[in-house]
Amino acid sequence: MTLGFRILPSPKRADPKLLERLRALPVSNVSDNMQRSHGTNLEPIHRSGRMVGTAFTVRTRPGDNLMVHKAIDMAAPGDVIVVDAGGALENAIIGELMAGWARKRGVAGFVIDGAIRDSQALADGDFPVYAAGITHRGPYKDGPGEINVTVSVGGMVVRPGDLVAGDHDGVVAIAPEDAERVITAAEAQHRKEQASLAAIEAGTWDRRWVDETLKARLG
Repeated sequence: MTLGFRILPSPKRADPKLLERLRALPVSNVSDNMQRSHGTNLEPIHRSGRMVGTAFTVRTRPGDNLMVHKAIDMAAPGDVIVVDAGGALENAIIGELMAGWARKRGVAGFVIDGAIRDSQALADGDFPVYAAGITHRGPYKDGPGEINVTVSVGGMVVRPGDLVAGDHDGVVAIAPEDAERVITAAEAQHRKEQASLAAIEAGTWDRRWVDETLKARLG
């Protein structure tokens, strides 16, 4: 295999039970329990819908989608195709046709550090697509590129096989070895926040911490 133009074996898929637990959590809760230092600010293009799956990664020359086409054909149902296209916005990496084919094949969504096109069609749908921007200019299809290598998207490092979750706040990726710990902590935070929302509705939300914090800071 030639470095920069290679296809590596598919990753081990994430534990379905962990993915289902992850699906029930806001991305913000997951991020908070990763020290608020993991994640990407790529924008959701789609209308609505959560995204959870196993990372199937692609690194491509900016503006070129040859390897993204191959990734769609290789990906298993439930995979999230994560594309490092260098953040370039001059040419779209995917559009309506590729998104439609990916959805038909059971792909869980796209995370693209690059541009997309056919934005209105994607925005009207519920198939998850996160991207760095929008352009009408189409892609090249020459390569080079790599499949199933470690990539960086919007400042977030993603490895093949990572657990990926997205909602309208953004996207996070979790290493499999960290997933149980992070998800358990996020579940506890989510329960605590649900209790706080109930207290807000009841008018009993305890706000003493505000004055206590100020007193500690001001002396």
